[in-house]
This record gives sequence, C-alpha cells and structure tokens, in this order.
Amino acid sequence: MDVDASLVEIHSERKQGATPHFKRGFGFHPMFCFLDNDGEALAGVLRPGNAAANSGADQLVVVDMAIGQLPAEHQQGHQPGDPADRVVHPILVRADSAGAVRSFIDGLTARNCHFSISARVSNALDTAIANIADDAWRPAVNADGEPRRGAQIAELDLTIDGWPAGTRAIVRRERPHPGAQLRLWDHNGMRHQVVLTNSVGDAVGLELRHRRHGQVENRIKNLKDCGLERMPFTSFAANAAWMEIVLAAADLLAWTQTLLLTGELAVAEPRTLRYRILHIAARLIRSARRTWLRLPEHWPWTSDLLDAYRRLATIA
Repeated sequence: MDVDASLVEIHSERKQGATPHFKRGFGFHPMFCFLDNDGEALAGVLRPGNAAANSGADQLVVVDMAIGQLPAEHQQGHQPGDPADRVVHPILVRADSAGAVRSFIDGLTARNCHFSISARVSNALDTAIANIADDAWRPAVNADGEPRRGAQIAELDLTIDGWPAGTRAIVRRERPHPGAQLRLWDHNGMRHQVVLTNSVGDAVGLELRHRRHGQVENRIKNLKDCGLERMPFTSFAANAAWMEIVLAAADLLAWTQTLLLTGELAVAEPRTLRYRILHIAARLIRSARRTWLRLPEHWPWTSDLLDAYRRLATIA
C-alpha cells in the first residue's frame, strides 16, 4: 500500500474547508492510500488545505480504511493489537518522508504491517553516511534487474532513535540530474536518499521496492484527471462525496485495465482511455426485438473494445 497526500488547488473562497496551504496556494489537502498491484485507490479522506502532510493520525485512518477494503483473509492479524502469529498475508505500507513520524510507525507496528519510509535529514544519518567505507557500496538495480547507472547502495550501521527494534536504514547515492540541488547530507557531489524499513532481505532489493513508491504521484495525477480537481460544491460534505465518486471511477478504470485490456491500453492514462475506448462513437440498433450496439469498423481500437467485452463475458 502506498500512502500519500496531495494538494488540490481551488479558485474560490466560498467552498467549505478550502484554506491556504503550505505551498502558498489555496484549496484542499486530501490523503490517499493506493494498492501497488493495480493502482486501485483503496481509500481517501478529504481534508482542509491547512491539514498537515505528516499527520500520523490521518495516515493511519486511510491505512485502516484500506485494510478494510481487503478480503477477510488478508485482514487477519492487521487490526490494532492483533498478535503477529494471526497474520496470513503480510502487508507493506510505503510512504515518503511525511510518514517518518512516531505515531504512524507505532500504528503500523501495532497492526503488524511492514513499513518502508523515506527518512528525514538528521545528524545521526549524516554521520553514518559519511562513515561508510568505500568498499561497502554495491551497485543499485532497476526494475528490470539491470544495474542503475551511477547509483550505489549501502546499509547504515546504526540504531534509529524512537523507531522499532530491527529498523534498517538503507542509503542510495548517485549523481544528481542536471539542475537538481544538493541537500544537507549530500557529500562529494553525490545525492543520498535513505529508506527506513523493518523488512528482512537483501538491501538492494528493498531499496528498489521502496523506489517504486514514486508511481503514487502518477496515481494521484490520474485521480485529478478523473475529476478530483473539480470540487464543484460549496459544502465540504458534498465535495467529500464527490471525491468518493472520483475514487470509484479510478477503481473502475484500474480494474478494467487489469482484467480486460492488454498492451498499451493496460497501462494507459485516463485521457488516452477516454479517447480510444470510452468515447467510441456508436449507435443503438433495434432489430427483431433485440438491441444491438453498432461500433464503427474504421476506429483503430474497436477490436480492443470487442476483446474487452469478450473477456468480461468469460469472467461473468
């Protein structure tokens, strides 16, 4: 599960809950939880624009809502206070540095969830990075298993104050892309990014697993393309209901792509799906007491839509 918040800009002061936010804009600041496997939006909470991105309470709310969307067997052992031996299906929760707060980590631990969280800048991490021996760095890899150009991985030998026992700190270093600025704990012209996790396994694979959290930005962009940026009502409750409809639309698209579409359409963004599939011009024809949907033969993606209907019929 990927947890993240996003700002929704609103150009009206008449909407309840729309407030100035930390980027000097104006609007809402909803929190979301996505399923990594197919991009399904498991949960979302509409919040005022001045809500904090690092609110552990809000992050746990969307995690609990997301767990509640899973099949009963997957929920076993993931309620607060459940014994760890009740877990049937392990759950991993990923977040950026906004998730590096004690209340969120303690809540995930109480729910027997694995976590993978981007670390915040600290003197302890800075010192540990500076003390890594040159021969301790290993090549990082991309999703295809090939080495990531100019990137290396190492595991820090330190205990993170306030974090659960067994928390590991894994750091990746690489040359920043042109135009990027170095940060406080970057050394020798290299950018360093640290991930904190309680999972066991090879550090290179765990770092790659966390790097995939970056696709949550594309999930949120797709939500905004499905209507998240509209927020058409004055009432906060009505806009919250509107957001739930947007999440439902995003889920329908995700399930359609997972179950019914192949090739480029299986990974296409909503705008592409609308043009190629959802907005195909067609006519309803009634003949012999039956109703037919007549699709244009010349449309390049008519066959893809027909294949999707055939797969749907097979599933049904």
